[in-house]
This record gives sequence, C-alpha cells and structure tokens, in this order.
Amino acid sequence: MIKQSPFKYFKTSPEIIRLAVMLYIRFPLSLRNVEDLLHERGIDVSHETVRYWWNRFGPLFASEIRRKRVQQLRAFSKWKWHVDEVFVKVNGKRYYLWRAVDHEGEVLEAVVTKRRNKAAALKFLKKLMKRHGTAENVVTDRFASYRAALREMGALDKQQTGRWLNNRVENSHLPFRRRERAMQRFKSMRSLQKFAAVHSSVYNHFNQERSLASRDTFKLTRAAALSVWRQLYSG
Repeated sequence: MIKQSPFKYFKTSPEIIRLAVMLYIRFPLSLRNVEDLLHERGIDVSHETVRYWWNRFGPLFASEIRRKRVQQLRAFSKWKWHVDEVFVKVNGKRYYLWRAVDHEGEVLEAVVTKRRNKAAALKFLKKLMKRHGTAENVVTDRFASYRAALREMGALDKQQTGRWLNNRVENSHLPFRRRERAMQRFKSMRSLQKFAAVHSSVYNHFNQERSLASRDTFKLTRAAALSVWRQLYSG
C-alpha cells in the first residue's frame, strides 16, 4: 500500500517546510528568528506558520529518522548507557526530563515525569530497555532512586557511579538547554515531551562529533545527513 504524502494539500513546497522545521528544531532559534531567516531567502511566511509546520511535521520527521536508525541503535547502543535527569519549569511548575545516551553520545530516550522518585526512574528505565534491549553497564549519579529501580529490575550489578563518569550525558543536556532558552520555556508537560522526543532524534541525525573526525570526514557525514533530511517523505 502506497503511503499518502504528508505534504498533500499544502501549497508550500516540501523543501521549504523541511528547511523551516530543521532550522527551528536543530538551532537555538525562536519562531520569529526562523521567519526572518526565511525572509532573507525570499520566502515570506509568518512565525505562526512555522509553528504549525513544526507541530505537524516535526514528529513525522523524527519518527522517520528513528525508524531508519533503530536497527543500528539496537546493534551498537548496548555497551554502556549514561542516564541522568534535569528539571524543567513549565508554567512555574517543576517537571523532570529523564534522558539516556549511549557511549557515543547518541540520545536513546527522553521521558518527562512530574516526580523524581523510584517510580519515575523505573518507568524511564523500563521504556529504555523495552526499546533498546539491555546494556552491559548503566552509568548514573548517586541518586538513590536509580539504585532502587535497578534493584527491582534485577539489574543492580550493571550500575556504575563515580565522579565524572556521567559527563557524557551531562554534556548532552546542553543543546536542549539552549533550545529551551530560545523557546522561552514550555507551555505544558505534553509540549515538553513532544519537543524533547523530536529534538533528540534530530540532534542524533545531525550530530557528527566533529572534534573526533578529520575535516574531510566531517564534511562528508554532514552532507550525507543533510541529504537524508531533504529526502524525508520525498516519495
């Protein structure tokens, strides 16, 4: 069965929609910043149109990227996971964003909860293991809920804690924090979960670890990532 193009009934070309969504999710830009950048390229759209495009197509693009990478993730993400949580303010209330990355910095999962306790840690770890299997080691900080959750799952022997061991996931929070500031925070827990999941997939797609590769290799992988993005739902 042939899938219907998500761009059907849209007058704007798919290339422009992909560009607008990529700019908004990938870079720390506001909706009005994206509007201005598109205007400089001769594309006249309002920031509300960009908002609509991101809400409509962002999850579609992210799920397609994740679908293409899922087999690779399951094959190479089982060595070591780094798990951490950060608080995020939503309408003055504190929520917790739980995130896991593998030993190469690939974001595996992002889950938002109202509380920071054993039940929340257990929910996050179960979802993580259901999607990606079981890691050889799980690196966490000394937060007691991780230990309690892993003990209940029978995986306490996999836990590792120690100073600086979890720097990889701590550093992986930075791109999300930059986006959070540009968006001037979130309006609801649902919008936070939605953006965190989409941002993770897009970040994985374009993250090339440029400091670890030669300039020529980086240029090739960057061009390949952009080419794949431009072909999303192209038919």
